[in-house]
Amino acid sequence: MSSIAFKPFHGLRRSSAVPSPTSTTTTLSKPAVKFHVSAAKTSPKLSNRNLRVAIIGGGPAGGSAAETLAKAGIETFLIERKMDNCKPCGGAIPLCMVGEFDLPLDIIDRRVTKMKMISPSNIAVDIGQTLKPHEYIGMVRREVLDAYLRDRAKENGANVINGLFLKMDMPKHWDEPYVLHYTEYDGKKGAMGAKATLEVDAVIGADGANSRVAKAINAGDYDYAIAFQERIKIPDDKMVYYENLAEMYVGDDVSPDFYGWVFPKCDHVAVGTGTVTHKNDIKKFQLATRNRAKDKILGGKIIRVEAHPIPEHPRPRRLSGRVALVGDAAGYVTKCSGEGIYFAAKSGRMCAEAIVEGSQNGKKMVDEGDLRKYLEKWDKKYWPTYKVLDVLQKVFYRSNPAREAFVEMCADEYVQKMTFDSYLYKTVAPGNPLEDLKLAVNTIGSLVRANALRKEMQKLNV
Repeated sequence: MSSIAFKPFHGLRRSSAVPSPTSTTTTLSKPAVKFHVSAAKTSPKLSNRNLRVAIIGGGPAGGSAAETLAKAGIETFLIERKMDNCKPCGGAIPLCMVGEFDLPLDIIDRRVTKMKMISPSNIAVDIGQTLKPHEYIGMVRREVLDAYLRDRAKENGANVINGLFLKMDMPKHWDEPYVLHYTEYDGKKGAMGAKATLEVDAVIGADGANSRVAKAINAGDYDYAIAFQERIKIPDDKMVYYENLAEMYVGDDVSPDFYGWVFPKCDHVAVGTGTVTHKNDIKKFQLATRNRAKDKILGGKIIRVEAHPIPEHPRPRRLSGRVALVGDAAGYVTKCSGEGIYFAAKSGRMCAEAIVEGSQNGKKMVDEGDLRKYLEKWDKKYWPTYKVLDVLQKVFYRSNPAREAFVEMCADEYVQKMTFDSYLYKTVAPGNPLEDLKLAVNTIGSLVRANALRKEMQKLNV
């Protein structure tokens, strides 16, 4: 399929010619994080050079890691094959990411303040009534976000290489380098590129679900979903409906274990779905998603089709020696919601911060113990989130009656407040004991009704 050139969208603020790495948003920016620098006593000082780190993959994880390392004076190399990569991704980012990663508003296509959760029987529940005036879910195009983060890393000193990572030679001694083999595409050697090698002291694998870095360190396999998405250009009068609204569809027809979505972009909508258990039927589920939304996207033209694997849980191994995995390569996508952009960027930054601290800003060699601090911090902060969403998916995505109960529960204002507060700010929102008790009772009631409905449906099918 021929590529489509999307027009830039600057509906939220004036775009600057060159994005400044120090630009901040008005109320969301946070002060720069200060690190306590301490390297292991056994880490040797590097002679006449700084630490060299390669990041494989230029998505949110790779771009964030490269920027953090380059700012600290570490010699940084970022290798990415597709500089215009359009990953099939809903593109939703939480509000906290805008301030935490100092994102300019002009790369955000839409600020979603309303959502519709639509049940298998097409009962729609409006979500968003608890949002404050300044709160929203950002909608981005991955080719725009990823390019911005890479460019910012480059402005801070990272060496960005257009290349395809092939393999990695492991060091035989603790102080020997990793030798990376890749094909470089610099425009001077034709479409086939040229073989090249690079010696580095540490490697960050940010190369997605099919990570070659993960294979190189025998990180193990994991279950994965197939995400399928179509970008559809719809008439302007219909685009008004999606101006600040996103839709999520649940039901066996759109996915047996996930959901379908219609998310607004700059001048089109992204319509997609995903599944782990029935990958061969993904096109059937996509057609069902389009059919559920057909009245609202009628007259639309498909301008791009995208598909990509999405990890379902962290890999068995995420670290080996001086090689660490981040983002999708590590398996950091949440169940139930399928969120991955924020966690990719955050894991890339946290891994880079561990390297900066362990190397004393690139002056000393790092070892596995330095990189392990990143995993310890990550698991402590986010593991509960992954477990809770895993349970929610198993409870509410197992059958259509359970999905009906889930949509019914989403109508509760307290549920919406707790959900949005936790999602937008990536913190566990403090609950009200009385409301928590009422929520528990209502949830049990919804599940009981769902179970009764399931049994009646089974009788009808006998």
